[in-house]
Amino acid sequence: MTSTALLVIDAQQSFYHRGYQETAETPAFEQQIRKLIAGCQRRKIPVIDVFHLEEDGPFSLASGLVKRLPFLDHHATLRVQKKVHNALTDSGLAAWLQEHQIKNLIVSGLRTEQCCETTARVASDLGYHVTFVTEATLTFPITHNGITLDIADLRHRTESVLINRFATIATVEQCLHALA
Repeated sequence: MTSTALLVIDAQQSFYHRGYQETAETPAFEQQIRKLIAGCQRRKIPVIDVFHLEEDGPFSLASGLVKRLPFLDHHATLRVQKKVHNALTDSGLAAWLQEHQIKNLIVSGLRTEQCCETTARVASDLGYHVTFVTEATLTFPITHNGITLDIADLRHRTESVLINRFATIATVEQCLHALA
């Protein structure tokens, strides 16, 4: 039995309505997250799909878009739904992890600085060892008060606030090597 699980957070078609196809980083993200999932599956690491839900719009169940992005074809060990920004507090996932004696979480998915980072922080606070695989996460530029943070800025910021506090930062290769 493994004590590690991979979380694939919010990698759902709902994001087609929130800028998913507008980033030059998309092809690299798709390649890296597929590589991470496949590597975890080869090692018998549970892969958990986490989907974000909202009452209305593209993140509602009624939209028909709360399903995996089409380039993902893995078999998920578990599928959970959340209505908050982290994968643990309202999805039933925390109970499943405890029942299966999972102590280590690998974080991947969408958006780097939002649901992925928030999940890493909450998981760390709950006592999990978290590996944050930034290249297997994706985000989009954010503009606030006339200042735009690009994808590189957001990734750097997320890694800077997580490293040595809430998570180990790793590439897909580093993560898979550590699991070997």
